[in-house]
Amino acid sequence: MNSNVKYIPRALSTAMLLTCVWAFSSASADEQVRSETVKFQDLNVNSTQGVQALYGRIHSAAERVCSESDPTLRLASAACARKAEANAIEKLSLPQLTAYYKIKNGDHTPSRVAAR
Repeated sequence: MNSNVKYIPRALSTAMLLTCVWAFSSASADEQVRSETVKFQDLNVNSTQGVQALYGRIHSAAERVCSESDPTLRLASAACARKAEANAIEKLSLPQLTAYYKIKNGDHTPSRVAAR
């Protein structure tokens, strides 16, 4: 078990904020910020099953946050979801989740863990 996991704040273990900034028009400076809270206090993030479940929740939330019904915006919607997912996983900084995310996205380089 990684000793870094013990230092995750309790608030972070109960919920995290998944945020995506989305500009609807290049002619407009207005931006809408969409977010969704992903709860995972019920998961053991030190187990493979817990990591897979958490990844699934983050992935689904990113897709919901970035979804667009306008066909011309769907490509940007997919890019938004990928970025929101990556940001959420980076923010959590859970080595097993990061490794799982990298494998799911075709990145097989080893994750770096900072030494203390």
